[in-house]
Amino acid sequence: MKKSVLLSGAACALTAGPALADMNFNRIASFPVTANFDGAVPEETSAEIIDATADGMVLVYTDSPAGVLGAIDITDPANPQPLGTMAMDGEPTAVSIIGTTAFVGINTSESYTEPSGMVKAIDVTSMTEPARCDLGGQPDSTAKAPDGSFIAVAIENERDEDLGEGRVPQMPAGDLVMIDVVDGSLDCGSLIRADLTGLADVAGEDPEPEFVDINGLGETVVTLQENNHIVVVARDGSIVSHFSAGSVDLDGIDATDERGALIFTESQPDRVREPDGVQWIDDTHFAIANEGDMDGGARGMTIFAKDGTELFETGASFEHAIVQIGHYPDRRSDAKGVEPEGMEFGVFDGTPFVFVMAERASVVGVYDVSDPAAPVLKQLLPSGISPEGAVAIPSRGLLATANEYDGLEDGAARAHVMLYEYQEAPAAYPQLTSEGAGELIGWGAISGMVAGEGSTIYAVNDSFYGFQPTIYTIDASTTPARITAATPVTRAGRPAQKLDLEGIVLDGEGGFWVASEGRTDRVVPHALYHVSAQGEIQAEIGLPPELMAVERRFGFEGITKVGDTLWMAVQREWADDPEHHAKLVSYNIETEEWGAVLYPKAAPETGWVGLSEISAHGDHVYIVERDNRHGLEAVTKRVYRVPLAEMVPATLDGDDMPIVSKELVRDLLPDLTATGGYVLDKVEGLAILQTGEIFVSTDNDGVEDHSGETMFFSIGTAP
Repeated sequence: MKKSVLLSGAACALTAGPALADMNFNRIASFPVTANFDGAVPEETSAEIIDATADGMVLVYTDSPAGVLGAIDITDPANPQPLGTMAMDGEPTAVSIIGTTAFVGINTSESYTEPSGMVKAIDVTSMTEPARCDLGGQPDSTAKAPDGSFIAVAIENERDEDLGEGRVPQMPAGDLVMIDVVDGSLDCGSLIRADLTGLADVAGEDPEPEFVDINGLGETVVTLQENNHIVVVARDGSIVSHFSAGSVDLDGIDATDERGALIFTESQPDRVREPDGVQWIDDTHFAIANEGDMDGGARGMTIFAKDGTELFETGASFEHAIVQIGHYPDRRSDAKGVEPEGMEFGVFDGTPFVFVMAERASVVGVYDVSDPAAPVLKQLLPSGISPEGAVAIPSRGLLATANEYDGLEDGAARAHVMLYEYQEAPAAYPQLTSEGAGELIGWGAISGMVAGEGSTIYAVNDSFYGFQPTIYTIDASTTPARITAATPVTRAGRPAQKLDLEGIVLDGEGGFWVASEGRTDRVVPHALYHVSAQGEIQAEIGLPPELMAVERRFGFEGITKVGDTLWMAVQREWADDPEHHAKLVSYNIETEEWGAVLYPKAAPETGWVGLSEISAHGDHVYIVERDNRHGLEAVTKRVYRVPLAEMVPATLDGDDMPIVSKELVRDLLPDLTATGGYVLDKVEGLAILQTGEIFVSTDNDGVEDHSGETMFFSIGTAP
């Protein structure tokens, strides 16, 4: 391999944007939960509910699968450090911190019919346990009074979802517990119970409290998710108010599962909210996150006054905003969509914000609630997979999220805690959006790109949207870049199927050539398609017998055009390739001749290394070479170039296939962590404008077992 080639021009587009004026939350660090274990890491670990010490220097989170409480030193929030874990002798479900004491709800239930649990006081400084109180049931969430005088615990006594079709009632009923905090510890003798039975219209005999929060008056608001009800409880356990969470008419949504298409023309009338998270905005108003459970899920946020007056409802608008940034979880369409679940509230520089965590979209919505009757969605923040809990630390200008999903078994990223800072700076995310494009354009799984005229880039999605293969038109001149059109790829006027589009190139006549990666076990052919500007397939070219005899499912991962020749990058070794070499396959459009050269790719440290894009510019072809690793395990995410002079294909029936040389253009690892996140595994797109500016994009796997994050950035000018 030759020495590196330095890129000229701007390092990347992440810092581009308007003059510094507005305040925004930007992610500054990601902490992998696995870093908190000395030696062997559990097969499954998580970060679920999170809080911070009063000085904002230590984060504490619950890790239910591992049965521990984890702690993180954020003295330097951009460089969080592990403080280790402490076993909880049960399943930790929630944590609230007063001063330096963490109050942790622990589930010790042996069965659904015999629930049990406790709350522990844990000194965060010494990681010792000064006190514990028996709760007489299974705790779900905790909250602390603003003055630190008591804690509230929602005793859910959750139902068995495999019994009676998973419906309530299932005894014993849940309730609300309140316990005084004295000298930084628990006074178990002060425990009182608030009876929540007989209030809800839905299974009133079996309330299942889900989330709690306490206002400045000492009043606790409780969501009863399965009962679709909300209760406000006074400090003495009496009921201040209670009312149904109600329902919402949802329009312009995707309500059909498993069709592999983003179609937002459907409705769900009278969709019950079934709230999960809840947060007081002031002593009179609170917000709920409408995740849903048995019968509902209104996919958004609602703000109520504590007397039951509804002030504000997002309807489908929150989900629509998520659609525009490519985070919509299509496979949850018939259920609860983006599933808003956890919530947090904080006042930053005088502005009150509600943070809404969309569990399935892995997004945090930031709402300015200065006027509770007219909140404004200010930002959508990228999170780890499945954000569950959050803590605002306004005194330090920080927000932290706990992301519960551990993707070890699915080959995805493991659980993370993420930190954001309230900055005088442009928002660094999203980097690609369809906002402002007129109609609502859903997108995701960007798998290949090519530059058009000026600052236009065309991109394709892969087989995740098997019933909606699409060519997207992107305006790369704006920050963020904007998808301005979506052109379906069709056959005889109908959406083409059995395609796995991984590459696109201009045909020089106003249309495109696209490459489809085959999977013979799924009857998806390896093929090239000639597509008109309107998306209609005009010709299909299958692989010749010489290639089909050695093919593997790791097929074409990019396509480019040099004169009359199409060049396709094969992702990994086929049956006749030497180890650590992959084919660059050629097809001459005029002579219909096939050929190939061999490309020497890196030997993987773990997993595999493959090719994921190819683009011709000047006297070279540029190739993306990547491994399949996330985060700290990622090693190879690079752009190389190969001289066109060496791209002389050998015939497929020959024994001596030439091996081309490669020259490093860019190591992408610094770019992939530039927004404070962990390294994403799938660098899939590369497009070079006529000016020579190179844009790179990542594939978000359609948000399935993925954070949904798409990075789209410039790495400067091609040498």
